[in-house]
Order: sequence, then structure tokens, then C-alpha cells
Amino acid sequence: MDPRALPPRLVIDPSLPPEILAELRSSPHVLRKARSGARMDTTKNPATLFVLPALIVVVALVADLPALLVAGIGVGMIVLIRWIALDSSYRTTRRKLELARVHANHYILPEDLDYPCQMLLRRAQNAVDAIMGSRVHRDGLIDSIDNMVSLPEEVWQIAQRLRRLSSMHAEHGKLVPRELPSGLEDAFKPYSSALDAAWTSLSQRVRHLEKYAKQVIKADKVYHAHRRLQALAAKTPEYQQLIAETVRDELAHQRIRELADQAAHVRKLFEESILQARQAAGELIRSPLT
Repeated sequence: MDPRALPPRLVIDPSLPPEILAELRSSPHVLRKARSGARMDTTKNPATLFVLPALIVVVALVADLPALLVAGIGVGMIVLIRWIALDSSYRTTRRKLELARVHANHYILPEDLDYPCQMLLRRAQNAVDAIMGSRVHRDGLIDSIDNMVSLPEEVWQIAQRLRRLSSMHAEHGKLVPRELPSGLEDAFKPYSSALDAAWTSLSQRVRHLEKYAKQVIKADKVYHAHRRLQALAAKTPEYQQLIAETVRDELAHQRIRELADQAAHVRKLFEESILQARQAAGELIRSPLT
């Protein structure tokens, strides 16, 4: 499947403490429960597993039945082991559910957005993935530290606005009649125009991200060629000797100059592509959403 057609991933406010970020990111199913208003079912508390073995033990003691007592203790041990495992899971889920409720405004699920907004957010995430996964980013040839801070914040800001836009789209669709009475079209138009303007602005923002990603991808390709050329450069004397030994003197000089010129050309392309990527990043930073 084309990655561009996939729904967006969960987006979490990057300003949250790292430990809370990790907790929320690890349990998207719990976040969905919290968003739907679900609560832990206290009728299924693991402690209720003790009721049956406890009842058996009480009956055995009253009736003086040793065999039943042994059976009750055996069942109790099995239930105890099971309770320890279940209670730990129960408490962990309850804690995560409470954490998700407390920070309900600090994460955005794919289902919080309508389909067009989902696809726009996915485009933003794909662009950031391309930048962060590039070799020039990993090798620090572009501002890697700034990317790691500003790009997650950029996606979060876009996602927040898309969530609000999705909500207002839904509300607008319920309030505005499909067939407007004659003469009332102009009365509803400013509201539709406001939604369109917000969409246009967010789309432009994502295109800025994609422009930056394209420049980084271009820089990556030239950097890859540059690294290959560096490997060949170490063998330049061998190539020069081969030409000098096998070609007439005047032709040898020309070929050697071509080798040097080609190396300089690729280096220039690489430097230009890095500069273009930095300029694209600068444009993004100069027009922040925040």
C-alpha cells in the first residue's frame, strides 16, 4: 500500500515530560478507551477471584472436612498466583487510563480527524520521517538538534489545528442545510470561507515541510555520491598511473584533469544541496504556527 494513503500515526505533545510521553505512546488502545469515555469495570476486579476458594475453606472448616480443606487451599494457591498477575495488569491499565484522561488534550488520535485532515497530517509526518531518516541529518550536516526539537513541535501544532478544523467541519455540516433557500447563500458563505482559509493555510504549512524534505532528500543523494567519490579519490593515484602508462601524454593530461574536475563538480553540487536544505529549514522556522 502506498504509505501516503495510510492513516496518520498518533501525535503527542512533545512538551510533555519524557516519562509521560513514553507511557502515552506505549498504549494507543488505552488512549482510545479514554477518548471514548470508557472506565475500568470494577465488577471484574481480580480480588473477586478469592471469593470461591475462601468460601470452600470456610465450608471445610465448619463441616470438618480435611479433603475439602486441602482442595480449597490448592484452588486458593492457583487463584493467588493468577490474582498476582491479573492485579498487576489491572492496576497498570487503570493507571494508564487515568493518565490518558488527565492528558486528554495532549494527544491526537487518527480518528480525531476527518479523512482530508488525516491525509494532510500523514503528509506532514511523511515529510518529517524523510528528514529525520536522512543521512545528512544523522551525520549532522544540517541542523540535527534543531530538527529534533522543532519538527515534532511543528507536527504537533499542525495536528492540533487539524483536530479543531475537523470538529468545525463536522459542526458546519450539521448546521448548514444541503439545499439553501434562495437568497441565503451569501449569509452562509463567510463561514464556509473561514474553513477554506484555515485549510489553505494548513496545506501551505505542510507544503513547506515537504519542500524542506525534498531538499534534504536531494542533499542525501548528492552526499551519497560524494561519499562514493571520496572512496574513489583515495584511488586517484592508481587511475592516474593507469592513464599515464596506457595513453599518450597529451591525452593523459586531459583525462587526469577530467578526474579532478569531476571531483570538484560533485563537491560543489553537494555543498549547494546542503545550502538549499538549510535555506528551506530557515523558511520553515521564519513562519512558525506557534
